Amino acid sequence: MRIQSSLLAITLLAGLVFSSSLLAQQTGGGNTGGGTTGGGTTGGGTTGGTTGGNTGGNTGNIPGNTGNRNPSQFPTDQNRFPEMDRFENRPIFLSGKVITEDGTPPPEPATIERICAGVGSPIQEAYTDSKGRFSFQVGQRMGMLPDASIGNSADVFSGRAPSSSLGGFGGNQPRVSERELSMCELRASLPGYRSSTISLAGRRSLDNPEVGTIFLRRLADVSGFTTSATSLLAPKDAKKALEKAQGAMKKAKWADAQKQLELALSLHPKYAEAHYKLGFVYLQTKNIDGARAAYEKAIEADPKYISPYLGIAQLDAHNQKWDQVKATTDKILALNRYDFPHAYFYGAVASFNLQDSDRAEELCRKGIEMDQFHSIPKMSHLLGMILANKQDYQGASAQLASYLKFAPKAADADQVRKQLADIEGRVAQLKTPQP
Repeated sequence: MRIQSSLLAITLLAGLVFSSSLLAQQTGGGNTGGGTTGGGTTGGGTTGGTTGGNTGGNTGNIPGNTGNRNPSQFPTDQNRFPEMDRFENRPIFLSGKVITEDGTPPPEPATIERICAGVGSPIQEAYTDSKGRFSFQVGQRMGMLPDASIGNSADVFSGRAPSSSLGGFGGNQPRVSERELSMCELRASLPGYRSSTISLAGRRSLDNPEVGTIFLRRLADVSGFTTSATSLLAPKDAKKALEKAQGAMKKAKWADAQKQLELALSLHPKYAEAHYKLGFVYLQTKNIDGARAAYEKAIEADPKYISPYLGIAQLDAHNQKWDQVKATTDKILALNRYDFPHAYFYGAVASFNLQDSDRAEELCRKGIEMDQFHSIPKMSHLLGMILANKQDYQGASAQLASYLKFAPKAADADQVRKQLADIEGRVAQLKTPQP
């Protein structure tokens, strides 16, 4: 069963749109679970997207099966007391600090993430301050900012209208109960680092909010990040302008955001983060040339700042410039192979369309491993098609089933179900004894 490359390219690229994804502490990634990215992205450890020690992702002892809990931990409606409801509905506050292995605060703000059983992606709660301290009310997510980075891959490659994550941050968030919290852990997310975790099991609303210290260990082979060193050099007024721009972006007030970003750049022309976010604002107003120019200026200001590379890769994928997509994603992975599962995905699509199926398969497998929280299920679809072309029907069946599991309502779900049924039919034929 051979799937034509051109047909697959059309399937993956139909309706390419530009949307927004959550800014994991301005990391990507740390989308991206364990480790530096992973979960990707953007995974434990440093950014929440990576899985397992081999990829630098620190998943820690993430709570899993709760079926064998002691009944006293989760009282049933029959044996709980009304007073317990009153206490359970109280807000829960947590505080602590994050330090690196040499005892110093993180070199830039780290995102404090909550990882909970039954929840696919890490929940971003707060940022650390300059001394590595954090303090927050669980579930409020006050001050968390939207990402101006690449869009959700399901939107980008499925033809759906763009989803927006620019709203819904801070204030009026559902309150987290003590029972829900007991199935969670806390960690820090920072590209290039792997994080320890702190279990929140047994915490109550009236407990001392101090949870202790989260430790970050530097990964030696990471030289690219989702935050820029140029931000540290920005004058106070430029930083204020960037903050105002981010506030406008949260409200989709693109003209106001553009004005503030241009002000920030007039005060600090090498402000890579401002260039990058200006590129994203240009995308929202359909100024594609302006977006590319802004991304290129961001890279010129800070060649180790990863986010604008991803923006350029997306633009080139939209135009099916596969050689350029491959070159850009190779550059990203050379700088940081932990925090950016989207780079694996774009690279795999580019390699497939350049007729290099072996490289596409390799990138898909590594990307799926990095994407601990299955934020890019389309990688499984692509891998399934690659394996089907290689007549590995059992492997293809498993990957297509995985795609449908994590994206059951995708625009192409019915088409993929038909593909899966066809492949499973072939698997059954192979298992049937021949007369």
